[in-house]
Amino acid sequence: MKRLALLLAAALLLAACGGTGTETTTTAAPGTTGPDQFEVVMNSFAFTPAELTVPVGATVTWVNQHAANHDVVADDGTFVSPLFGTGESYSFTFTEPGTYHYICSIHPSMEGTIIVTGS
Repeated sequence: MKRLALLLAAALLLAACGGTGTETTTTAAPGTTGPDQFEVVMNSFAFTPAELTVPVGATVTWVNQHAANHDVVADDGTFVSPLFGTGESYSFTFTEPGTYHYICSIHPSMEGTIIVTGS
């Protein structure tokens, strides 16, 4: 019972700390599956595409195709991924319009921008 209470408290804390979207990390590189699914590839110490425009509600998946581990960190803290290796991915769903600049915190020369349009 105590464990259930701790899990519930942790879930409530995570919900209270929510940003402007949802995020997931997977260990397999997914393909784009619909009009609201977009992919950014990490390879050769670069994000491709470096700038991507998506509608509100879109999910962007970053796929690491590089031998080095990377992460994805928004300048404003909207999303912060864990480190992920070759063949792994991280997804974030954007629920607010805006411009989201991000980097790989390990390799700060890796920069990208997601522009979210609509309301």
